[in-house]
Amino acid sequence: MTTVTDRVAAAERGETRIADRVVAKIAAQAAKEAVDERPKAGAAPRATVTVHRDTARVRVSLELGYPCDIGRQCRAVRRRVTERVEALAGMEVPEVAVQVERLHPAEAGSAPRGASGE
Repeated sequence: MTTVTDRVAAAERGETRIADRVVAKIAAQAAKEAVDERPKAGAAPRATVTVHRDTARVRVSLELGYPCDIGRQCRAVRRRVTERVEALAGMEVPEVAVQVERLHPAEAGSAPRGASGE
């Protein structure tokens, strides 16, 4: 019979591994949440991740509406991706590279997105 003192501590029983593709999914969703408004014709953000132990380096590719404050949008994506990956996967995120692949012109009659310098 096993007693309480014979049990192995939780930290010594094994480890949890989170696949790169799972972290990439978290990062892509976080990028989608961070962008003010995705262009109607634009593709959803995509992410690739390299995980080494408890550290994730993230690369996000996205499309934005034109005109917009590209720097502000990229900062928002970096911040949100870092927060969500750290919170959901428990990994440190020292780097989030954001690549804007395409700018989509605003449709006729619509106001520019993020151009007010907020």
